[in-house]
Amino acid sequence: MTGSLSFWAGKRVFLTGHTGFKGAWLTVWLHTLGAKLAGYALPPEDDNALYDSLKLSACFEQNTLADLAELSTLKASVANFAPDIVIHMAAQSLVRRSYREPLSTIAANVTGTAHLLEACRGVDSIKAALVVTTDKCYQNLETGQAYKETDALGGRDIYSASKAAAEIITHAYRQSLFDSEKIRICTARAGNVIGAGDMAEDRLLPDAVRAFTQGEELLIRSPKALRPWQHVVEPLSGYMMLAQAMFENKKPLSPAYNFGPEPSSVVPVEEVISRFAALWQPAGKWRVEVGQKQPHEAALLALDSALAREELGWKPHFTLEEALAHTAAGYRQLQAHDSDTLRAHMRGCMSHANEVLF
Repeated sequence: MTGSLSFWAGKRVFLTGHTGFKGAWLTVWLHTLGAKLAGYALPPEDDNALYDSLKLSACFEQNTLADLAELSTLKASVANFAPDIVIHMAAQSLVRRSYREPLSTIAANVTGTAHLLEACRGVDSIKAALVVTTDKCYQNLETGQAYKETDALGGRDIYSASKAAAEIITHAYRQSLFDSEKIRICTARAGNVIGAGDMAEDRLLPDAVRAFTQGEELLIRSPKALRPWQHVVEPLSGYMMLAQAMFENKKPLSPAYNFGPEPSSVVPVEEVISRFAALWQPAGKWRVEVGQKQPHEAALLALDSALAREELGWKPHFTLEEALAHTAAGYRQLQAHDSDTLRAHMRGCMSHANEVLF
């Protein structure tokens, strides 16, 4: 099966994490397609965030800037909006921050997910609730094999463990507290997402943009680490296709789906930064940081997305080179405060995905 762009016109979508990087891109996409949106998230952390730069608050019929910990506020927001579809992306998404802030990471990713699911209980309008986690939810044994949805969950670091726990909590709610005939609940797992507007700390390309803009040399860690790099529209298109399939409820669906890039896009950190630095103008400079003890991060991680291909008709459509080129161009537009050109850039990326997938 494949998705349909016309499906989203008039659909009422409750989106958590809409002030973040992926949330902003999904906001633009769904709003362009005519969806009616409600948002629930913390205020954006960065002054140069897409949410503020593009004035995305205007896209929402209901816009709540609050913490997932505020259960009564969350419940009221969901109930008052009466959504057709819920897409949960709000999270503490940084591995290294989880070492510094383990309890707040667990609160956001585990308790926050439970609160979101609890807020959906008894809201009869909801036909689909999609919980977005991460490729790092798997028990990563670094065997060289790409992970499938049926592989064991786990995590050595707090972030990974919190996302594995969110998967387990979602499964338990689905099995014990919801009627699958009335509402479908699934999880989605994506790789290392890149694209214009990600300004998070301790991420490779945002750190590169900050350094290159200041004419500074970027210090990188773990240059040989392999990651599944993908442009942000890749997983978002998968989330949209899955959410439609859940809503229509025409066939059995798996409880979880991977949305990862082609194997050719699973490359080392040093290759990605070398390519990205060459695309920047003037070319960026970088070197490997040595002599600093770093928190543990997996050396190898890859996803097997065969299930999404077979059951949903989803597939990646940007090469790594195309993804990096689009990312560099978008960052420059964001820095120039050229919101009209940036919106056109984002919609161009989405249009390419539309042509391939929908």
